[in-house]
Amino acid sequence: MPVLSLAREGQTDSPSLITTVSQWLESADIRLNGCRPWDMRLKGPGALKQTLARGSLGLGEAYMDGLWEAERLDEFFHRVLRARIDEKVRPLSLLLPALKARFFNLQTIARAFDVGKAHYDLGNDFYAAMLDRRMTYTCGYWRSARDLDAAQEAKLDLICQKLGLRPGLRLLDIGSGWGSLLGFAAEHYGVTGVGVTISREQAAWCNQRFTHLPIEFRLQDYRHINERFDRIASVGMFEHVGRKNHSDYMRVAHHCLKEDGIFLLHTIGKNRSDTAPDPWIDRYIFPNGDLPSMAQISEAAEPFFVIEDLHNFGADYDRTLMAWHANFEAAWPRFAPELGERFYRMWRYYLLSCAGAFRSRSVQLWQLVLTRNGLTGGYRRPLA
Repeated sequence: MPVLSLAREGQTDSPSLITTVSQWLESADIRLNGCRPWDMRLKGPGALKQTLARGSLGLGEAYMDGLWEAERLDEFFHRVLRARIDEKVRPLSLLLPALKARFFNLQTIARAFDVGKAHYDLGNDFYAAMLDRRMTYTCGYWRSARDLDAAQEAKLDLICQKLGLRPGLRLLDIGSGWGSLLGFAAEHYGVTGVGVTISREQAAWCNQRFTHLPIEFRLQDYRHINERFDRIASVGMFEHVGRKNHSDYMRVAHHCLKEDGIFLLHTIGKNRSDTAPDPWIDRYIFPNGDLPSMAQISEAAEPFFVIEDLHNFGADYDRTLMAWHANFEAAWPRFAPELGERFYRMWRYYLLSCAGAFRSRSVQLWQLVLTRNGLTGGYRRPLA
C-alpha cells in the first residue's frame, strides 16, 4: 500500500498500517511489539501514523511523547538505516524543509549564533558531565584507546601530528568548542593560537580556563576572521556552515592560511549530496545544521586548496556516542529536576539514534588535510 495513502487515512495506527510497518521492520529483523532490546514497542496511540505523516520528525516527537520505546535505540536505528527502511517514508510534509535547504541560505551571519544559544549554551556543567575531561565534543579516535579520555587525547594528538605543529607556529581553530584542541596543542606542541566560537558559554569558559597558555578565544563568526596563521584546524564545525556557504568558508580559510601552511578539516559527512538535513535534528538539536557530502566539500575546496589526505574513521563515532550516552545516563539524576523527562527522552534519542547512524555507515567522519599549492615532495600522514 502506498505510504501517502496510509498517512491520509486519518486512522490511528490502523490494522493495515500496523501490518505494513511490521513488514518493513521485519526486513531489518525488528519486531513490532517484540521483546528483544532493539524491537519497537508501541506505548500509546498514533506513533506509526505520526511517523508516516511526518517522517523522522514524527518518529522522534512520538518517542519524546512516550508513544513508543526501544531499549536499545542505537541498535534499532542501526538496523532501520542499514535496511534503508527510512527511504520508504517520504511524506509531503518534508518537501518544504528539503526545498528550503536546497534553495535558501539558512546559515547566514544573522543565523550563525542560533545553534550556540540552542545547543552549546545548554550549560557547561551538563557537558562536563557527559564529555571527557578535556570537554571534547567531537569524535574520538579509538584505534588504541580503551576509554573516552584516551580516545579524545589520541584524536587531538593525531590532529597535531597531521598539522605538523611545532613551537613558534600560530594555530587558528575555527569552531574551537571548549578549547580542547588549542589547549592540547599549546601544552604539548608549544604553539600559540586563536579559537573562534559562536557559543557565548564556550568563549567565556575557555578564556577563564586557559589563562596560563598563550591562546585566546573569541565569540566570532568565521566570516569575520581577517588574520594570517601558520596552521588552521576546524573540528566539528563545518556541519554548521551550510551548502550555500561552503565556498565562502574555503575562501576565508585560504585567505587566513599562510602560503606554506596546512589546514585540517574534521567534519561529519553524508554519503549523498541530494539529501536534506534531518528535520528532527534540525528542530531539536542543531538548528540550521547541514551535513556536507564529499562531492560538496571537494567542489568548494577546488578553487582554493590541494587535498593532500583524506581519512575516514566514522565508525569511531559510534563508540564515542555510546560513551557520551553512558556518561549522560550516569549523570542524569543531577539534571533531571531542572531539565525534565521530555528533555531526557530527547537527549537519549539524539545520542543513540546518531550512534546507530554511524554504526550503519549512513554517515561518516572525515579528516581532510589541505594546502594552498601542494607540499613540495608530497604529504605523509603520520602513523597513528
